[in-house]
Amino acid sequence: MSDLYGRIKRLCDEKGVRGATMCRQTGLSPNLLTELKSGRKKSVNAVTAEKLARYFGVSVGYLLGTQDDPAELVNDDPELTEYLQQLSERSEMRMLFHVTKHATKEQIEAIVRMVESLQPPEP
Repeated sequence: MSDLYGRIKRLCDEKGVRGATMCRQTGLSPNLLTELKSGRKKSVNAVTAEKLARYFGVSVGYLLGTQDDPAELVNDDPELTEYLQQLSERSEMRMLFHVTKHATKEQIEAIVRMVESLQPPEP
């Protein structure tokens, strides 16, 4: 069993998803996991590594075992990194982004006010 397979398995477990489901959702062949598990394959190409990293919301370096921190800062910006992490983990955030990506600044500001009005008051 390759180290990469172990990391992918652990990430699947953390995400609560089966390997076959992850493969289907990323467009990867389930045979990839079989090859990694058996040790016949030890690594993946850059495109596959990027797909897996995006799916799990980790950096490619973390996925490949060359980096300890799962989050790689995007443009050295922790806030931007957090936003991208939320988009990758929460389907409702992706939906919100999708329906507002062509909205005007004024429309976005109106939506923000609407969402803020739905929030419970802070104690």
